[in-house]
Amino acid sequence: MSGLTARIRGSAGWPVPGAILTVTDLTGRQLARATTDLNGMAATEPLPPGTHTAVITAPGHQPVAQLARISATGGGQLGEIRLQAEAGAVTMPPPGPWTIDPAHSTVLVTARHLGIAGIRARFAEVGGRLEIAGTFEKSTGYAEIKAAAVDTGVTMRDDHLRSADFLDVEHFPLITFAGNGFRRTGGDTWVMPGELALHGHARPVDLAVTYGGHGPDSWGGNRMAFHAETLLHREDFAIDYNAVIRAGIAAVGATIQVELDIELVQGEALPPM
Repeated sequence: MSGLTARIRGSAGWPVPGAILTVTDLTGRQLARATTDLNGMAATEPLPPGTHTAVITAPGHQPVAQLARISATGGGQLGEIRLQAEAGAVTMPPPGPWTIDPAHSTVLVTARHLGIAGIRARFAEVGGRLEIAGTFEKSTGYAEIKAAAVDTGVTMRDDHLRSADFLDVEHFPLITFAGNGFRRTGGDTWVMPGELALHGHARPVDLAVTYGGHGPDSWGGNRMAFHAETLLHREDFAIDYNAVIRAGIAAVGATIQVELDIELVQGEALPPM
């Protein structure tokens, strides 16, 4: 039988093993202490019923404290806790050009289907680069995606997405994003404002970016990674396919969630593998 449980994640959603969960009563007396496993899970022994204080700490991350309510059986749940990296613990990439590696980069787009389910599409063909300035905030970036490379795993659906009802890839073969600068929001999180060109229309878009760090690879190069997310409204880009089913529910939702996991290699071009 366990006491207080918690699932500890970093800002990008990955587990944080070795994080410490400490529980104290409201006078500050320590009641329990537990360490997260490889999955980021922590569980204390049963605790006295009532309201206590839970503190989560981990090297390189900002501590988190919140109230924990323990039931009469000695248990309680904190749920998922996201830790933000400390600003000083994040090593920024060296200045200069960085080239997107399409073999290790993914763009996922999720739309609501029939108002009850999510349908995911993957764009495998993505390229571009970042120009890292001496000041990271002044860095710029450009990415382009081949619209015809959309893949949901269903050929008929993919063909429909390529048609004039949606992406109209014959007339608009590329989806592009030009970013200008970064605005820091946390130790390893940023916002990159830019312009997205899709379906013949350009609109301002903010990417919420989580920087994954940089380091050497197995081929003698230096790599950088980040995860980015944004929400789009397809009507903003004149993608107004509006088939409606029962009770006015749209077959395809108007809001689109976009997730990018991008690896870049330092230099003007990708090295031979």
